[in-house]
Amino acid sequence: MAKKSNKIVYAVALVLFLGGLSYLIFSGLTQDSVYFLNVTEALAQDRAEIGNARLFGKVSPRGLAIADGKLGADFNLVDKVQHDKTLRVEYKGALPDTFKPDVEVIVEGRFSTDGQVFMAKTLVTKCPSKYEEKSKQMDAQQGQAG
Repeated sequence: MAKKSNKIVYAVALVLFLGGLSYLIFSGLTQDSVYFLNVTEALAQDRAEIGNARLFGKVSPRGLAIADGKLGADFNLVDKVQHDKTLRVEYKGALPDTFKPDVEVIVEGRFSTDGQVFMAKTLVTKCPSKYEEKSKQMDAQQGQAG
């Protein structure tokens, strides 16, 4: 009789373990999943359904408004390929030193309820000149070594 009760306890423990593991995997995948889109892709989709998204493009010099003390900016994000596609972005927070017109940025956030403005929580700039210089130095070092 004792063997039967042990099997039931192990079966219940296994079911609870698998249920908990499944819940952790499912909740981890749904909460941390973020779309990574360019401006054209974001405009083509229903913005109410996108939820959290990461967008990339260039900062347009037109309509750029930087808050006092560089603590936020409103700007148009331009698609890198189709320059006529733009999205309005509002960001509140400290701006990176490399933030300026025509620089490539990646913003993460969600669209406003009307879908007209992307409310960014994070803003990261790409500075290709920094990487190009380092890349040239690395190529030169590899050329000397090889």
